[in-house]
Amino acid sequence: MYTEQTSLNNQAMTLVADPTSESTLTITQSSGLVKPTLQLGSTGQAVKELEQLLFHWGYYFGLIDGIFGIQVQSAVKSYQHRVFLTEDGVVGSITWQALYSGAPVNMPILMNGSSGNAVKVLQNVLKLNGYYFGFVDGFFGTMTKVAVIQFQTNKGLSPDGIVGFKGWHALSKLPH
Repeated sequence: MYTEQTSLNNQAMTLVADPTSESTLTITQSSGLVKPTLQLGSTGQAVKELEQLLFHWGYYFGLIDGIFGIQVQSAVKSYQHRVFLTEDGVVGSITWQALYSGAPVNMPILMNGSSGNAVKVLQNVLKLNGYYFGFVDGFFGTMTKVAVIQFQTNKGLSPDGIVGFKGWHALSKLPH
């Protein structure tokens, strides 16, 4: 059993994974955020709030005018890329959570034996940054575990070979 304690905007979270499970677990956080879905053409105060958050994270430098135009959409897509979300330019509940936390949300806990698209994302980011030298095959095996431990050591994280919230957060800061 793997457990990780973390705090996000003064809200405690406990992440739990069972290493004997065949699939990865997706961690959800009930954030209490109730925000409208925004997209190209949206206007109003919520768009101003979005523009301010994107500015805060360094993705938007236009006018804070409450108009969701092409420049805002591009900034949203760039931010979604950084936090490993679908880059659709639509700001739904998960994108809002990521904007408020400054970190990826709803990412699975990955460990030896995990498989799937999230492992491919992990392997790709580690490979692009010189930690992983194997095939990007979506299987979390020995080579991936060694790369994760090296990454964790270099970033001052607990070198346990398991990627949880803190690991995804650190990975989101790397070029990818």
